[in-house]
Amino acid sequence: MVRQRNTLHPYRGALVVDRVEVRVATVPLRRPIVSNVGVYKEWPFILVDLMTQQGVVGRSYLEPYVLNSAKFIVPAIEALADSLIGKPVAPIRNFEQHVNLLHLHGRQGLSLIATAAMDMALWDALAKSAGVPLAVLLGGTIEPVRAYNTNGLWLIPLERIAAEARELIEEGKFNAVKIRLGRQSLKDDLTALSEVRNAIGDEVKLMADFNQCMTFAEALHRLHALDDQGLYWFEEPIVFDNYEGSAQLARELKTPLQIGENIYGPRDFYLAVKTQASDFYMPDLMRIGGVTGFLKCAAIAGAAGLPLSNHLYPEFSAHLLKVCETADWLEWRDWGNPLLRDPFEVKDGSVVIPDRPGAGIDWDEKAVQRYTAS
Repeated sequence: MVRQRNTLHPYRGALVVDRVEVRVATVPLRRPIVSNVGVYKEWPFILVDLMTQQGVVGRSYLEPYVLNSAKFIVPAIEALADSLIGKPVAPIRNFEQHVNLLHLHGRQGLSLIATAAMDMALWDALAKSAGVPLAVLLGGTIEPVRAYNTNGLWLIPLERIAAEARELIEEGKFNAVKIRLGRQSLKDDLTALSEVRNAIGDEVKLMADFNQCMTFAEALHRLHALDDQGLYWFEEPIVFDNYEGSAQLARELKTPLQIGENIYGPRDFYLAVKTQASDFYMPDLMRIGGVTGFLKCAAIAGAAGLPLSNHLYPEFSAHLLKVCETADWLEWRDWGNPLLRDPFEVKDGSVVIPDRPGAGIDWDEKAVQRYTAS
């Protein structure tokens, strides 16, 4: 659906929003997601094109996990788009205006998700109008960003896990990969770790994600039992907003704790940091508030000296990590590559940020038509 209104803005020289187009696509996964939160054979994307009166197009996307969610998210994006048409592209100011509108509806959930979609498109347009990559516009550089491969090692049969681990390493000469744990028994988790370690060696860093599958009591038992496995981090072992429980785990365990992908907005991010809920953090652009929300959290993490990674959205996140004081790892996934005309490259375990204006993404329109959700 296209949102458009012919309204001119009086400010001379301003990049002005003309119309916004929102589309939904769903892409088959090479390796289906098999986790404690569900099995996914396809991955949905909400594509946003923000056209300006000057001809510059800002692009962004969301990953709503479940295709049916688009029925609720798309109208929210379109409502925000209507409020921007005819106004200048000013992402930080636009973000403040959108968040202020949320006082009566809450600063989490659908409203912030829609804000994130528009925020990323606005920043992309602004960087394109300046003719520079987003990282450069923000004051950074476009050197490669070290990454770990998150494209596999789900809760698949144990007899397949070693071969898949080797495949993940070879996909980009990675020296870090993520495994999902929280199997039926501690023994199964230990077997999975042993299989992967034997396949990739001791030098490769290994992150472990539990997808919030355990109660606090279960986490106390299992994480202490896994604490000597040399893992780079334990990710989301318990429900994400149990900050007090996470803080206790972080205090007791020698393996660092990682949370953040389910935190909504900078204020809740600050609350988590203030509670000392985790050792590491990894905001998700859809939930944290897009580029602007991520930058606000990066400042908080930097002031606290906390390592900051990303969750999904590798193209935008690569730019953002280049301006983070405590940047740690880029989570690399290629699930959206079929929709992109020129996907980002991975070389020697690092994601290469292309020297292109904006975030560096452009749609392969034939592919978008092929994968458009009915």
